[in-house]
Amino acid sequence: MQELIEFLVKSIVEDKDAVNIQMSKEDNCTLYTVKVSSNDIGHVVGKGGNVAQSIRTIAKSVNPRQRVRIKFDTI
Repeated sequence: MQELIEFLVKSIVEDKDAVNIQMSKEDNCTLYTVKVSSNDIGHVVGKGGNVAQSIRTIAKSVNPRQRVRIKFDTI
């Protein structure tokens, strides 16, 4: 799952080296924190959050039984 999210994010951003993804387990959920350069956060979030929501939808469709949350942040 982490590789999929990394692939999707790196295909959008300009500074591919600044992409950092951390996984942590919460109660019954897996949280992925995606950190990108401050110049690229607009590309990842998209207009009205559409790109970020698309990334979340793709990640959730891989394994629908697993609860997944994705948080986007800047470095």
